[in-house]
Amino acid sequence: MTSEPTGFLYPFIGAEERNATALLADLASSAQAKMAESRAMRATTIERCAGMVAEAGRAMAQCFSGGGRLFAFGNGGSSTDAEGAVELFRNPPSGLPLPALSLVDDRAVLTALANDIGFDVVFSRQIIAHGHPGDIAVGFSTSGDSRNVLRALQEAKNRGMESVCFLGRDGGFTRGVATLDLLVPGNATARIQEAHKLLFHVLCETVDGQLPKA
Repeated sequence: MTSEPTGFLYPFIGAEERNATALLADLASSAQAKMAESRAMRATTIERCAGMVAEAGRAMAQCFSGGGRLFAFGNGGSSTDAEGAVELFRNPPSGLPLPALSLVDDRAVLTALANDIGFDVVFSRQIIAHGHPGDIAVGFSTSGDSRNVLRALQEAKNRGMESVCFLGRDGGFTRGVATLDLLVPGNATARIQEAHKLLFHVLCETVDGQLPKA
């Protein structure tokens, strides 16, 4: 049986490691370094993106007030971020529930589109089916190079929808396609996704703060 490649996560773990005390110390040090890196990136991201989050929150609140619905999508780990964002809007810890749909939820739709047409259209075809002017498209891509995210944002634009894209690194070829980008520069996918999670929590609170209270 071939062991899983974990060297990129913990390069100090060797096949012949025998000193348990030293190993545990290295593991603890690595975890502390990752936490410190994550805190620093999230703090920097919130400071740098504050104005853009406020702008996105106002635009999204206007869409929701007009009866709009939010559609979120992404691949891999970003698909779970899309699902998390939808759940946060549909079941917020405070404030009013808002209409939102994750485009990664329906396995039958995803696999049918991927098999019959191609994976590049699994989100854009759902935007065609469900999206209307005044709705909101929210994409997630840590690389910015996901073609299905790009095509969904382009389709949203064509339909007069508001759109926000959570991006990482330099934004890739998706940067500038959405109405507004929330970019987290950096090369560590996990750190980018942690910052994305914080951003959409703040965005949800911002939207709620802009909506009229019942």
